[in-house]
Amino acid sequence: MTKITNDLFLKAARKESVDRIPVWYMRQAGRSQPEYRKLKEKYSLFEITHQPELCAYVTKLPVDQYGVDAAILYKDIMTPLPGMGVDVEIKSGIGPVIHNPIKTYQDVEKLTIFKPEIEVPYVLDTIKLLADDMLEVPLIGFAGAPFTLASYMIEGGPSKNYHQTKSFMYREPEVWAMLMTKLGQMTADYLIAQINAGASAVQLFDSWVGALSRADYAQYIRPTIEKIIIEIKAVHPTTPIIMQAVGAGHLLAEWEKMPLDVVGVDWRESLTDARKKVPSKAIQGNLDPSTLLAPEKCLEETERILQEGVLKPGYIFNLGHGVFPEVSPEMLKKLTTYIHERSEILLNKG
Repeated sequence: MTKITNDLFLKAARKESVDRIPVWYMRQAGRSQPEYRKLKEKYSLFEITHQPELCAYVTKLPVDQYGVDAAILYKDIMTPLPGMGVDVEIKSGIGPVIHNPIKTYQDVEKLTIFKPEIEVPYVLDTIKLLADDMLEVPLIGFAGAPFTLASYMIEGGPSKNYHQTKSFMYREPEVWAMLMTKLGQMTADYLIAQINAGASAVQLFDSWVGALSRADYAQYIRPTIEKIIIEIKAVHPTTPIIMQAVGAGHLLAEWEKMPLDVVGVDWRESLTDARKKVPSKAIQGNLDPSTLLAPEKCLEETERILQEGVLKPGYIFNLGHGVFPEVSPEMLKKLTTYIHERSEILLNKG
């Protein structure tokens, strides 16, 4: 296995001191990169992820181009769902479309047991390629969290309000619990398999769980998330686990209760306020990605964030959400260099 020569990300995830702030960007692999766009003219997302050499190449591109301190595996949160019997298609300009949405108890009952080594061997092969031969920075594996996956499975695709998902949760609590159990077990098994294959850390993307109140989260979601984390930690106690959501500052106190290592926050929550709510966790975030199209504002916000970030160990610079296609790769390269150089000065003052 290739030795990790840059472990800044892992040190920060464990709240250890660093000499500069580590940085990586959600959705850094793909989307805005011309090399990726050229590949997408020939291959779909799923076709790329089914070819380990090609997928590894896409995953490594931002490490080479931007100089980031971690790679995140190129794939989609929908990747494991076909292995449970979900008919999902990624449509350009729309996102995931589910052709057999969940409507009844019978629909949930039909979901099959997910076995990563059988259903997604190509994902694990990609991780092995990257960890064995290609990367000298940590590789982050990931999975969609149960609420976010359920929202697509029930709504049939993206939603602005999650009315169908929430009403299903309220009307059918026992069926919802069964759905959470199945998705929770899949998620735990999937992330453990990724770590076994060579991932240095894993991230749970519960992108849309901010749509829930804290009380609903505690009742309907937290038991499943806790079980996922406990199962992972039982096998890999030292592997960092990150929780990432959007518009979920009201849930930070819930995550403080869990054996998570890192909590991602978006631009709606300052790092200072987030640290008060999750004092035992490392913090990841929280630049608004829209500022990447406004260089002066981006620099201003980055400076403000770094000033807060360096105050305590356990900070990882990231975006509050993902890179979008209009962002210039050159902008991300310049931003990474600035974060490294400026944070080194701030951390070594006096």
